[in-house]
Amino acid sequence: MPKHLAAILLLATSAFAGNCVPLEQAREKLGEIACVKGRVLKVTSTESGTWFLNFCEDYRSCPFSVVTFARDLRDVGDIRTLEGKDIEINGKVKDYKGQTEIILRDRSQLRGPYAKVPKLPKDFDSARRGSYSAGTFKAPRRPTASSEEKRRKPSDRRNPDREDETE
Repeated sequence: MPKHLAAILLLATSAFAGNCVPLEQAREKLGEIACVKGRVLKVTSTESGTWFLNFCEDYRSCPFSVVTFARDLRDVGDIRTLEGKDIEINGKVKDYKGQTEIILRDRSQLRGPYAKVPKLPKDFDSARRGSYSAGTFKAPRRPTASSEEKRRKPSDRRNPDREDETE
């Protein structure tokens, strides 16, 4: 099923699901397509480029989170802009290692005033946490012996091992 068709189907299904539930009630919707709302306190990422929208100071004890994988960032946008915002997200509510979550795969899953997430900057690299490198720095090469010899004055060209050599 194409992503866009899945997103339209997801929105249509969630429109009939009713109002958004607070994140504390997300577990009640486990296995269902639902809308969950809450304030994003922090946006974090892992070394592999997986991004998390955290709704609590300590994500381990939080009843709900949103996950976005690096491969989906192109379709989702710059989720870093959601930090500190109240959002509503539609999707299948899943359980992962005891925590309730929705996987954010497309920006159409977001509703409300902050649903228009800006596109990622062209220089964004999810594995580097947004940093950009224009290239690799290389130290200047050391001059070779022959080019160093050419730069020396003729008086400096004598053999330092022989003390009896004169100019």
